[in-house]
Amino acid sequence: MTTGGSSRRRRSRRSRLLTRALPLALVAAAGVALGIYELGATARAQRAVVSQYVQAWSRGDFAAMYSLLDAPSRRRLTQSEFVAAYESAARMATLDSIKPGELNGPSGNVIDVATVADTRMFGPLHETLAVPLGGGPRIHFSSTLLFPGLRSGERLHRVTRLGPRGSILADDGTPLATGPNRTTPIPQVAGAIVGSVGPIPSPAASYYAALGYPPHAHVGLDGLEQIFQDRLAGRIGGTLYAGRRPLATIAPRPGTTVHTTIDPAIELAALNALGGSYAGMTVMDPRTGALLALAGLAFDDVQPPGSTMKIITAAAALQAHLVTLGTVFPYQSSADISGFTLHNANNENCGGTLLDAFAVSCNSVFAPLGVTVGAKRLVAAAERFGFNTVPPFPAALESTIPSAASIGGPLAVGSSAIGQGQVQASTLAMADVGAAIAMHGRRPLPTLVYRAKPRFVTATSRHVAAEVQRMMLAVVAFGTGTSAAIPGVQVAGKTGTAELANTSNSTNATKQTDAWFVGYAPAGHPRVVACALFPGGGSGGATAAPVVRQVLITALAVHH
Repeated sequence: MTTGGSSRRRRSRRSRLLTRALPLALVAAAGVALGIYELGATARAQRAVVSQYVQAWSRGDFAAMYSLLDAPSRRRLTQSEFVAAYESAARMATLDSIKPGELNGPSGNVIDVATVADTRMFGPLHETLAVPLGGGPRIHFSSTLLFPGLRSGERLHRVTRLGPRGSILADDGTPLATGPNRTTPIPQVAGAIVGSVGPIPSPAASYYAALGYPPHAHVGLDGLEQIFQDRLAGRIGGTLYAGRRPLATIAPRPGTTVHTTIDPAIELAALNALGGSYAGMTVMDPRTGALLALAGLAFDDVQPPGSTMKIITAAAALQAHLVTLGTVFPYQSSADISGFTLHNANNENCGGTLLDAFAVSCNSVFAPLGVTVGAKRLVAAAERFGFNTVPPFPAALESTIPSAASIGGPLAVGSSAIGQGQVQASTLAMADVGAAIAMHGRRPLPTLVYRAKPRFVTATSRHVAAEVQRMMLAVVAFGTGTSAAIPGVQVAGKTGTAELANTSNSTNATKQTDAWFVGYAPAGHPRVVACALFPGGGSGGATAAPVVRQVLITALAVHH
């Protein structure tokens, strides 16, 4: 009895203890659950702010990134300092874009983000971005934020190596520049076209830094060395470091050999023809756009093209069916445009048919004709012939004509139609204008790459090009360009004498005009087109036309 009663009393006591303990256990479990929930909510908020931060970085939105920093970070760094730190790291890594991926954590006060950093120099880098957390939740700024893969206390830096520079060859394979000293067996020709290699110019420092070039690197400064800089330099090599740890390494690749279209014999002929004058010349194969010679101010100077612009004006007027070659204009020494008297050269009296007026370059016909053509059609025609178009290679200046909306009134349009006003052109551009007529209205896109596939754009119709060619043949046969005539060869051309000041009453008018001539041969089966410019050189017929003739003779003899 005693034993049984004792057992019953013990069971009753345990029951009372369990009854009292159950509510306490339930309260404790609820507290744990609440803590877990609050911890999860905090983690979700932290992950959300990190996601916002890296997504803003992928968009380049530094203002949004800065706004997500905690207060201590913003007190330590201004927004401009924050942006500068990111931009410096991007330049060092040659960063193009950031692509954030999966988030991991938080672990302690850090969330890791799987990231792909696309770089120009090293390609895509798959690294982890360590994002420190502050209160709030906010991002706490650390150097680890500046680039994926950085650890605390590390800085990004790069060691760069350049491969050997590629060679430049003429069209016949003769070296124009080769080896570290850029040597050549034809220094006179090479010296006129190759250009130089030297330290990076200050205005281009940020451009080359973004490509990964070290500050001490030498690059092409002008001429072919500048035009083909990317090919000649090859691929820059080096190592990207996070502190002492390499993040990425790429070997340098030697520069490639550039085989150009430059013909040494024609280049030398162009140099000799210019005779050391402040002048320029472009020689082209119109069938391919291959540039056979670029001498002097061939592509890096623009001037008013004068009456060579009448090629475009005539094409625009014929295309719009405003005139025919037989349309007759009155003989006069000047024309009145909006109350302004526009004189012919030397106040000569000219007119007659459109063909005759073109042959003698009659301003009193072509300026009013330009007004009739109108700004829209004139500018559109000029753009089909290559104006207002990005030049075919670096260092070449763009040839321009104001837009139809901004060109101005009738006087401005008439002046533009005869290559005055605000029209500017290079010999490269005007040679291409001549080539478009030579090629039956198809304008070749100029190239310096040997045996590049020819490319053409339509400048005018085949019929209009044939009519303009008839007028250009008349220029050389009996007009202002007779000094370009070659016995036994049909030469088509156009003179230009662009006034740099009012020369109507000047005693030194020849020094105030640019002399131009563009011509090609043989007409009908063209093999070569050339354009010469002599700034302040007098009249196109007297100065530029015989120079082009001299070069055409050489080019026809050596280029087939």
